Amino acid sequence: MTVSPARRVGLGQPHALGQPHAPAVTSVPDVRVVVVTYSSGECLGAFLDSLHRATRRKYEVVLADNGSTDGCADGSVEAAARRPGVTVRPTGGNLGYGRAANVGARGAAAEWLVVANPDIIWRPGSLDTLLDAAARYPDAASLGPAIVTPDRRLYPSARALPSLGRGTGHAVCGWWWPGNPWTAAYRNERGEPREGGAGWLSGSCLLLRRCAFEQVRGFDPAYFMYFEDVDLCDRLSRAGWRNVYVPAAVVEHAGGHATLRVPAQMLRAHHRSAYRYLATRYAGWPWLPVRLVLAVGLALRYLLSVGLNRAAEGAQPTRSADTVGEGPMFG
Repeated sequence: MTVSPARRVGLGQPHALGQPHAPAVTSVPDVRVVVVTYSSGECLGAFLDSLHRATRRKYEVVLADNGSTDGCADGSVEAAARRPGVTVRPTGGNLGYGRAANVGARGAAAEWLVVANPDIIWRPGSLDTLLDAAARYPDAASLGPAIVTPDRRLYPSARALPSLGRGTGHAVCGWWWPGNPWTAAYRNERGEPREGGAGWLSGSCLLLRRCAFEQVRGFDPAYFMYFEDVDLCDRLSRAGWRNVYVPAAVVEHAGGHATLRVPAQMLRAHHRSAYRYLATRYAGWPWLPVRLVLAVGLALRYLLSVGLNRAAEGAQPTRSADTVGEGPMFG
């Protein structure tokens, strides 16, 4: 997949739908939609409204709530729970994204799972487009839509798996040389988007084959935020499954509804997850010097990032769609 994030796009085809389909609660649904919530506010109501228009299939919604405290009457977890087919499953605290998604997926009978952020807006027919694509790829464990920002810019959400060489080149050169070959190789953002295999797909909106998800035991709970989707897609691939990008399905992602409230903590989580991902791929005594260099490099980069954030305090965020699944070494 190759895309250009610098241009405005209008992907996908109109999907003629009748009246919105109310989720079925008396039979096994085709899809369980797991939404990880944490004081999501009004965006949660918009998510559920758009989901009605995204599919004709039977679905259920489970809100894996990480301890919301927003108290917003319009779009809050409490208001959403009053809708037909919506269940709230408290996680017992702020467990992070992947662990909460595991809680929401537990006990599902549907063939398919959707794991999504609450600040996603589904385009009409977009979930059906993903499910139709899944029928064409019986070996696909995960399928991801095209993700656009509110200003209709395409976000590179289907990427190559990080590696030491690719990640280091991108981390060092990405800030001042956006067109460098390491960034281009990692982000896969040149040319038109095409349906097909990818190294990993953004966990902000992801369709998952339940049996494959359960086969690899879901998200690794060691990741609090970031890289949990990279790790999941990597483990699915190692288990013999494919990750497939489906740009005909389009969703809009506002981004940062929760992470921007605590930028310092999220920066720390970014770097910790980046180290964990690479350290587990380069394990063993022969790789110990590499892991030490990696730890020092990420620590220095974290301190630099904190300093830059403080210098730019009060500025508007520039990575609105970049809220899950990748550390700053690979952003």
